[in-house]
Amino acid sequence: MTPKFIAVATGLLLLSGTAHSAEIKVLSTRATEQAYKELVPQFEKATGHKVTSVFTGTLDADKRLAAGESYDMLIMSSGSIDGHIKDGKVAAGSRVDLGKSGVAVGVKTGSPKPDISSVEALKKTILAAKSIGYSTGPSGVYIISLFEKLGVADAVKPKLKQTPTGVFVGSIIASGEVEIGFQQVSELSHFAGGDYAGPLPEAVQRYTVFSSGIVAGAKEADVAKALVKFLTAPAAAPAFKKQGMEPG
Repeated sequence: MTPKFIAVATGLLLLSGTAHSAEIKVLSTRATEQAYKELVPQFEKATGHKVTSVFTGTLDADKRLAAGESYDMLIMSSGSIDGHIKDGKVAAGSRVDLGKSGVAVGVKTGSPKPDISSVEALKKTILAAKSIGYSTGPSGVYIISLFEKLGVADAVKPKLKQTPTGVFVGSIIASGEVEIGFQQVSELSHFAGGDYAGPLPEAVQRYTVFSSGIVAGAKEADVAKALVKFLTAPAAAPAFKKQGMEPG
């Protein structure tokens, strides 16, 4: 841990007004998972607090919240956070953006990388693929709309395989269940067993912002806020960039 991180974490501990060790519970979707897992142990070491994290898909996260499961902090797409602020599950004014990610294409390790260098090349690749994987999260919702925009929705429908909520598309790429797959850059670019083919062409790219929110009535709201400040400190930016995300 760098001296800068230690200073940030120590300052946040003082700002939180919490001298004792606390445990906070975080419910998160998976786009920020790898950067988060790199940073949170540093926060724990510097502050003495413990962070218990659950990583799952958007649909499952929504179900957990609807069922009344108790958490202090939530990490999801900005749209989902805004929705949970509206329904009263996340405290108003607590949304903080952590990073954004575009949509990418991946193939099984060793397979020829498809041509996605232009919109027309992407369309040809989609039509030529024998099977296509996509998620239940924001990238999956966008990909279905993109197929419609490109005029290939009917042609590719029999070839589509959607992963269950919380399951990486990379897993069905690596297993050979699908020839190509689409998901957030941060979820595909380093997935074991898959090769990263690259992001969608900029003309049809869709960026999703992933944000944190403090759960309404959180028991450890101050410590959760300190964790958010730690995750959004300038010194944390390289961890997000390493995973193909733009911080903030």
